[in-house]
Amino acid sequence: MLIAEDLLLLLYNDESGKPITGNPGLDYSLGGAVLIELTLLGKVDIAVAGDDVKEGRLKVLDTSSTGDAILDERLALLAQKSGQKPKNLLGKLSKNLRYQLLTRLAERGVLEADKDKVLGLFPVTRWPAKDARHEAEVRTALGSVLKLGTEPDERTAALIALLNAQNAVPKVVTDAVDKKALKRRAKEIAESEWAAEAVRKAVQEVQAAVTAAIIASTSASAASS
Repeated sequence: MLIAEDLLLLLYNDESGKPITGNPGLDYSLGGAVLIELTLLGKVDIAVAGDDVKEGRLKVLDTSSTGDAILDERLALLAQKSGQKPKNLLGKLSKNLRYQLLTRLAERGVLEADKDKVLGLFPVTRWPAKDARHEAEVRTALGSVLKLGTEPDERTAALIALLNAQNAVPKVVTDAVDKKALKRRAKEIAESEWAAEAVRKAVQEVQAAVTAAIIASTSASAASS
């Protein structure tokens, strides 16, 4: 499973098949998850002072196949965008990504594609859980880190950082008694040295992009009302 797939499973309700967070934060976080995965794989990096790319910009290190079609498609995109600010690429990384991931998870039997029509006219697809065993393992790992204080591995820390960027941790870990402590622990992990500097920088870029997107969306809604 990709980090983006784990994130998507956590952010969709198993019974209703609907997302528990809104757009565009969810899609930007999925794009960020792909960026983080490619960084962990050593395919891309965030430039530092002295690199041939301006500090803080995206640097592509290796364009060879990752073995995953979705990652390879995004890596090819990034290869054309080297030298740009990572947060400015999340929209392009997230384009069609959610549907690709949902469809693939349904093909694997993890989710079910439940097609229906709203008011008998407008087609809609919901994605309830069909086989929740993997998601249960991910949730167990999250609970161990966030509620019991165990040290996270890189993938679990990345998930927590991505959930924290959307302020979605309490929506995912719903059985925690102390929600404030849960948020503090998630923030602590997101800001800690759980991975290489480039990966943590990628998480910061996701946080900035998600925050900006949510503010822009809220402002647009207020203006139209």
